[in-house]
Amino acid sequence: MNIRMVLLASAAAFAASTPVLAADAIVAAEPEPVEYVRVCDAYGTGYFYIPGTETCLKIEGYIRFQVDVGDQPLNGSASNDSDWDAKTRGQVQFTAKSDTEYGPLTGVIVMQFNADNASDQDAILDSAYLDVAGFRAGLFYSWWDDGLSGETDDIGSIVTLHNSLRYQYESGTFYAGISVDELEDGFYKSGEEPNNVGVAFGVGGTAGAFSYQVTGGWDFDNEDGAIRAMGTVEIGPGTLGLAAVYSSGPNSYYSAAEWAVAAEYAIKATDKLKITPGVQYYGDYYAAGDDFSDNDAWKVGLTVDYQIVDNFYAKASVQYLDPDEGDDSTSGYFRLQRSF
Repeated sequence: MNIRMVLLASAAAFAASTPVLAADAIVAAEPEPVEYVRVCDAYGTGYFYIPGTETCLKIEGYIRFQVDVGDQPLNGSASNDSDWDAKTRGQVQFTAKSDTEYGPLTGVIVMQFNADNASDQDAILDSAYLDVAGFRAGLFYSWWDDGLSGETDDIGSIVTLHNSLRYQYESGTFYAGISVDELEDGFYKSGEEPNNVGVAFGVGGTAGAFSYQVTGGWDFDNEDGAIRAMGTVEIGPGTLGLAAVYSSGPNSYYSAAEWAVAAEYAIKATDKLKITPGVQYYGDYYAAGDDFSDNDAWKVGLTVDYQIVDNFYAKASVQYLDPDEGDDSTSGYFRLQRSF
């Protein structure tokens, strides 16, 4: 091997053994850990943990389109003389729950948005309350908001949403409770101011195919009260509902009549179709000043519910009212509602 070949071979060996000096390596940053939303199944379906907390949250609501028909549909405008009126509602409810040493702590906020047209709209707080160990405080609906499943019965208060403090005991198929209600926007007699207070109670439950509820209330400023009993029982292809109410005088808990009885039969025609005829009779119908009138009235109606698909249904209702004094009237509505 000559000298030239030796030099070339030595240079090649040196180059192969020498490390290559490159630019500093680029190190990719570690991705931040992502806390995915976890399902919370301790309180039923639909709840999830708020990230970073042990509080479970559920969001639900509905979108409703409705057309009212009648002599003068109630759309918030006294000048309206149309025999029909369309309106839309959107409602969303937030329910938060967490475990405490006193049991589940619940907080509920319900927002409601109503639109009669582009300019006549409102946003209201429909409910907001906290609930723990059977105690509830805030803005919520009273037991007087309950009724039969159809649309014919008129056995509740005109206003059933109050700022209240309530305690309710529950044991599976039975409940009993008492509440103190602020009745600022209820019925009040001549000389009384709208700063009323009332006490109400509710007792109810189920026994097999039978359910029942007894509700009462005493309006302190008006010095009158009311009591109501309702019951339902499954008979044949449907459910029979009966109700009776008595009021000692016009008050914030009941002022439609001195007494009334109502009945309905909710027929489950198919898995998706329910047909509910109903009837009600009023004794001493309507408050005339500080007392009830001497006139009676009766009412008959029909309500049809149809589930189009899951969480989407249609409802149609028509009611006929015939008082002893005054004109008879026919009213109703058609509704489409999507729940989520």
